[in-house]
Amino acid sequence: MGIRTSQRIKEIARQVGFDLAGIARVRPGLDWPIYEDWVVSGMAGEMIYLTDHRADIREDPERLLPSAKSVICVGKLYNCPEPYSTQFDSSTRAWISRYAWGEDYHVLMRQGLARLSAALTRELPPFESRICVDTAPLLERSYARQAGLGWIGKNTCLIHEGKGSWFFLGEMLTSIDLEPDSPPLDRCGTCTRCIDACPTQAIVPAGDGRHTIDSRLCISYFTIELRGPIPEEHRAGLGRHVFGCDICQDVCPWNWKAPTNCDEAYRAREFAPPLEKLAALSEEEFRKLYRETPVSRARYRGFLRNVAVAMGNAGDQQFRPALEKLACHEDSVVAEHALWALQALI
Repeated sequence: MGIRTSQRIKEIARQVGFDLAGIARVRPGLDWPIYEDWVVSGMAGEMIYLTDHRADIREDPERLLPSAKSVICVGKLYNCPEPYSTQFDSSTRAWISRYAWGEDYHVLMRQGLARLSAALTRELPPFESRICVDTAPLLERSYARQAGLGWIGKNTCLIHEGKGSWFFLGEMLTSIDLEPDSPPLDRCGTCTRCIDACPTQAIVPAGDGRHTIDSRLCISYFTIELRGPIPEEHRAGLGRHVFGCDICQDVCPWNWKAPTNCDEAYRAREFAPPLEKLAALSEEEFRKLYRETPVSRARYRGFLRNVAVAMGNAGDQQFRPALEKLACHEDSVVAEHALWALQALI
């Protein structure tokens, strides 16, 4: 099918609620060797799902959909009007990454892509498709870049020139042979604000003038993916972050005038909740509070571990009773981090 069909698909994608839409070829292209080098270097840390047998599918999406010829890529803005973490100064309140404030984006994006699929089914000849959101083994940002949705910045986020980087990405593999879009130029230039601002120096050189994220140094990795102890030498760098980190996006000039999305589905249930409140949550209360949100991925004990570190970094004696209670927690990792935090209060 020609250019007119591709244009119509992108138009429909916007009609069903997506802020960005584009078309890519089904192969990941030159980005696959870059991903392989990143994995081989060990920068995935303990994220086995990025290094196991699913890697072969990332190189060959036709294993997900044998008839695949094109990838429809979409983006949904999730930036809410609340201040950025770099603009919010309160050591007694927790920072949860902006993407995790509202409902589970996996569900929201799948619903949107299902609406897109239904609309295309009504308008186009029969075709096969498969919806993919985050958990599917695809190089999402690579496809989004090839589809013209943005370039991949030094912080490895996809950046759209007019709308910034606050986007959830989703894809639809399809048997329709579509006219692809072209990748935009890299507009980061000589800017190093994200590199300079990272508290744990997780944005590292990757050769050929590129940069990448060493997950083993990343606050998001420590607070979400890492199940055991956080390396002691990096705990101070976590600041008040208890789930994820937005710093490299907060300081990006392309986000200084980024548009916002006021949809209730993306709004915070409680903006920057008090650390003392989070430390007192029972497991049942944690599950109820963060059910059907990304925060549940940290799991209860991992979340308490993160809260303890944030309290220690606050250095406020008001947290001593809460930390003394956590220091007696049945989970040894939570207890050890609480003891570390108590020492930090002295």
